Amino acid sequence: MNRGLIRVALAGGAAFALSGCVVAVGNTQAPTAAPATVGGVPTGMQYLYGSGEAAAASRQAYAGLVRYTKQYLRDRTTLRRMPLQAVLTPGATLASPGQLPCTGQPAVVLDVDETALLNTGYEYSDARGNLTYDSARWERWEQSDGRATRAVPGAREALNELRAAGVKIVFNSNRSSTNALYTQRTLEAAGLGPAVHGDTLFLKGDAPGGSAKDARRAIIASRHCVVALVGDQLGDFTDLFNAGLTPAQRRAAADSDAFATMWGNGWFVLPNPVYGTALAGGFDEVFPNDLRWSDPGARKE
Repeated sequence: MNRGLIRVALAGGAAFALSGCVVAVGNTQAPTAAPATVGGVPTGMQYLYGSGEAAAASRQAYAGLVRYTKQYLRDRTTLRRMPLQAVLTPGATLASPGQLPCTGQPAVVLDVDETALLNTGYEYSDARGNLTYDSARWERWEQSDGRATRAVPGAREALNELRAAGVKIVFNSNRSSTNALYTQRTLEAAGLGPAVHGDTLFLKGDAPGGSAKDARRAIIASRHCVVALVGDQLGDFTDLFNAGLTPAQRRAAADSDAFATMWGNGWFVLPNPVYGTALAGGFDEVFPNDLRWSDPGARKE
């Protein structure tokens, strides 16, 4: 997903960020400084851009996406029914997340940054320079030639397989609509295209709501049957998760019975420990009182 609103510099030079892909959650505390770097590289960046584990998790998510979508298409044909879309109804709530009916050509809607495309070059610049988020620098990155980006492991193969099955691939990103041509070129250079602004590529500025994505999702869902949504932030699925919730409330909502069956069944999440709305919560929010342990063998001062 993309950047935009806030970037938090942690102790030791870690460059974690709060993404502009989605509106910020209600929590105003900065994340506590855990082990920030190993070998000079922020630990989140080590995991996402350098580890085999992240590559495996991404491929796992995309393999699940392909299996689910093909089963959806088989059910639609053999059962002669139109299953529900992965997009929620306009009146959906966290307690009652209704889904839109399915009409039209099947489509899969994906976020771009750290969902389909890895911004390795930009994060290298952050890590090497111990930099905080700068909107002008991100603008220059959007307008770069894309050579320092790579497709997320598994994304290229999955999108090609889905297109071959008759599924339309649509990107919904918080990159700026003024940079649409650059984003199209970057996606296509990474083997993720085609991407056509207003058809298979929707960007911040294409609909009201700023960084919120529901308005753009509604446009896409009015044209297609959105079989699945793919993202690395909860706002890639519904803006309800970013409606002023505390980190604890947000976690409870994502893990609630109302949404439990969506994950892996229309909603597919990619790992991103580098930036975004997930990186929020103070010590007491992350470690509630009933989930703490004190080592009885620890040396007492």
